[in-house]
Amino acid sequence: MKFASIAFNLIIAVTLVSCAGSNKEAAQTADMTFFITGSGPGDGASLGGLEGADQYCTTLAASVGAGDMTWRAYLSTQSTETAPAVNARDRIGSGPWHNAEGVLVAQDLESLHGENNLWTKATALDENGNVVNGRGDSPNRHDIITGTQLDGTAFEAGEDKTCSNWTSNGEGSAQVGHHDRTGGGANPTSWHSAHGSRGCSQADLQGTGGDGLFYCFAVK
Repeated sequence: MKFASIAFNLIIAVTLVSCAGSNKEAAQTADMTFFITGSGPGDGASLGGLEGADQYCTTLAASVGAGDMTWRAYLSTQSTETAPAVNARDRIGSGPWHNAEGVLVAQDLESLHGENNLWTKATALDENGNVVNGRGDSPNRHDIITGTQLDGTAFEAGEDKTCSNWTSNGEGSAQVGHHDRTGGGANPTSWHSAHGSRGCSQADLQGTGGDGLFYCFAVK
């Protein structure tokens, strides 16, 4: 009976530790208001427009218990004959934003787009709290599609910077940022506007150091 009692107590102890860990993970997820998509839809930069990208963010957030917030993809669109441009910075609320571990990434829009954000490869995590491969890793996945200028606004109409406003998986280009804040391009340390991709297909995005990933923010 003594051994049975010891075994029972051990089971209870292990269960309590497991529950404590689960509660901690749930609390961290509840605090998450930003993540990089752990994987893209798989069709290059053809995301179904902003609506499709937003829905993808919501689906990934829901998969880790954070689907009760309004999620928006950090993507800009360029103006067309029938629609005005949309600025990525205008889509994501006012902050603050925390990653899946509850770590602050940026306090507000100004710090997010300035030099005082806390953005690093170690803090720009995916929805599961995993570090996303960067430059020097295999494969490199640090090119994150945004279609956005340094100040968070859309490019002028003309040269395609958004893969036909996130509907093309062929011709065109997408402006990308480096989530690890290193690499090449005109602005290699920018998390959201480093350079353009060589094309819009999955292969083209991968060929320039990406994987069709994008940023998701909860609107607060």
